[in-house]
Parts: sequence; C-alpha cells; structure tokens
Amino acid sequence: MQAVIETGGKQYRVSPGDTIQVETLAGEPGQEVEFDRVVAVFGDSNELIAGDAVKQARVKGTIAGHSRGDKLLVFKFKRKKQYKRTIGHRQNYTAVTVGEILV
Repeated sequence: MQAVIETGGKQYRVSPGDTIQVETLAGEPGQEVEFDRVVAVFGDSNELIAGDAVKQARVKGTIAGHSRGDKLLVFKFKRKKQYKRTIGHRQNYTAVTVGEILV
C-alpha cells in the first residue's frame, strides 16, 4: 500500500517502512507524528483512492532525527554598479520513518 501525502508545501509518495526527509517538524526523535493531508492512496491491488474518499485517511510515522541539508550559495550581481554579494543557505530537515497507512 502506498500513499501520497502533503507536508511543507511538497508532496511525497510513501509506503510503510520508508524514511523521508521533510521540512522541519516540531518534536523530538522517537516522537510519533501523524500526517492528515493525504492526497491519494494506492491499494495492494493497484486501485486508486482519491478525492472525497481519502478525507479520513491518515499516515502515521515516527521522527527519526533532525538534520540540515547541503549549503547552497546565492550570488547576487548587478553589472556596471560594482555590486556583488555572496550568501549561503542550509535548509533544516526532519527524517520521518513511515509506520502505517490508515484508510
């Protein structure tokens, strides 16, 4: 069974046992988390459940840990004005291990 969940403005296709990196969630490692924004569910026999039928669906998981992504360099430049600026950004992530999909 697989599900498509939405968190942090992004959609992820998950199945039980998967570990995904999502935008930072509040909580400590080992704490349970529940995703209630389920977009679609794929059953074992490949039937698609979507729309109003998945309003009650939930995906449960546990927080595996918090981490940070790779540094991205942002370079701003305006020609003929002697303006150059370099800054960096590292995004915070939370690793979530998917436990079960409840339909």
